[in-house]
Amino acid sequence: MKQTEFKKRRKQLMQQIGKGNIGLIASASTRTRNRDVDYPFRQDSDFYYLTGFNEPEALAVFIPGRTQGQYLLFCREYDEKKALWEGAHAGLGGATRDYGADDAFPIDDLDEILPGLLENKAKVFYPMGQNSDLDHHLLDWVHHLRSQSRTGICAPLELVSLEQILHEMRLIKSAAELQLMRNAAEISAQAHVKAMQSCKPGLFEYQIEAEMIYHFQQRGLRAVAYPSIVATGKNACVLHYTDNKDKLKHGDLLLIDAGAECDHYAADITRTFPVSGRFTEPQKLLYQLVLEAQSAALAQIKPGEPWNAAHDASVNVLTKGLVALGLLKGKVSKLIKNEAYKAFYMHRIGHWLGMDVHDVGDYKVAGDWRLLEAGMVLTVEPGLYIPADCKTVAEQWRGIGIRIEDDVLVTADGHEVLTGLAPKTVEEIEALMQAA
Repeated sequence: MKQTEFKKRRKQLMQQIGKGNIGLIASASTRTRNRDVDYPFRQDSDFYYLTGFNEPEALAVFIPGRTQGQYLLFCREYDEKKALWEGAHAGLGGATRDYGADDAFPIDDLDEILPGLLENKAKVFYPMGQNSDLDHHLLDWVHHLRSQSRTGICAPLELVSLEQILHEMRLIKSAAELQLMRNAAEISAQAHVKAMQSCKPGLFEYQIEAEMIYHFQQRGLRAVAYPSIVATGKNACVLHYTDNKDKLKHGDLLLIDAGAECDHYAADITRTFPVSGRFTEPQKLLYQLVLEAQSAALAQIKPGEPWNAAHDASVNVLTKGLVALGLLKGKVSKLIKNEAYKAFYMHRIGHWLGMDVHDVGDYKVAGDWRLLEAGMVLTVEPGLYIPADCKTVAEQWRGIGIRIEDDVLVTADGHEVLTGLAPKTVEEIEALMQAA
C-alpha cells in the first residue's frame, strides 16, 4: 500500500483529535515462543493502519498543528549488527524517508522527550487498556507534569480512547483496502477449490490444510488470517475446531473455515462438502437449507438496512426448515421467540472483516443496530450443527455440521460477494469433485 494512503488516514485522524490535543499509539511487541525463538511478528492493526511501519518497539505520536512536525515516530535506531543477524530495519532515517514521519527519535529516549510533547495539551488520545507499558508510562509522564504545575506547565486533563475515532475510520474501507481484500478473497477462494479437488477418503485433515496453505504461499500470501478449521464428520459440530488431525471417511462431510491475509487484510471463507464427492440425502437437505438461509441473509445486505436484518432472515429460514425436516417441533414464531433454533444454530450471522478477521467497529449505535453503509465489509455465515449425541433428532441427522461463509462488501446499490470463486451449490461442488 502506498504511503499516500497512510498519510491520508493520519490527516483524517488529526482532524478529529483537534489542535491542542495529542494522540499516541504503540506498535505490537515481539513475543517469545521458547528460549531464543520468537513467534512470527505481526504488527498491531491500529498502529499499522496509521503508519505502515512494520517493526516492534515503536510509538507513533500525532500532534495536530505542531509547526515543527505533526507526526513523530519513536523507533529503534539502525543497528548494523542487528541488520546482519535479523535483516534490514528502518532506523531513524528510514522512519522519515520511507514512512512519512515528520521527525523520528530513538525509542530509548522516550522518557526524556515525550513529557515535553505532552505539556499544555488538553487531551491525550490513546488505546486505553490495550498496552500495559504505554498505560504505565503515560501515567508516569502525566504525574511528572503535574508536579511541575508551579512553573506554569499544565498536564493533560483528560485521557480519551483513540479507538472510538480510529475504529470508525477502519469500518469504511478505501479503494486501496478493497484491492487487498479482493486479492486475499480470490486466493483464499481458489485454495478452497484446491481442497475440494484434492479431497478423498483416507487423507487426513492436516493434509487438506497443508494443500490450502501451500496455495496461499504459492500465490505470495505467507500468513493465514486465523488458525484454519479443517473438520470432518462430527468435528464440524465444534465451531472452532483446530486439531485438524483426523482421517477423512467415506460418507462424511468436510467443513473448512480458512482464509489468507494480504498485507494485513483478511479473507474468511467456509465451505462444506462431501469427502466422497457426493452428498447423502440427509446431508443434501440440511446443506440446501443452510444455503437458502445464506441467500435470504444476503438479500438484506444493502445500504440503510440494520446490521441484524441478515441474522433475522437466516433464523427465519433455518427455523422453518428445521420444522419441515422434523428436527424442531412447534409453531415457527414461538420457536424463534424462545430461541429453540440455538440448539443447532448457536452463533450469529457474521462479523465485520478487515485488518482483523473479527474486525473493529460497533454493531450498535446509541442502542440501535447500526445501519449498513457502502464500504463496509462483513461475513455472512449461517450454519447448522447437529451433535453426534443428540437424542432429540433422528439418527440420520446426527453428527452433521455445515457452515457456508462468504465475505461481502456493501456497495452503493446493494452488495458484492468477494469470495464467489469458491463453489457452494450442491451441483457445483459435486461437479467439481467428480471432475477431479
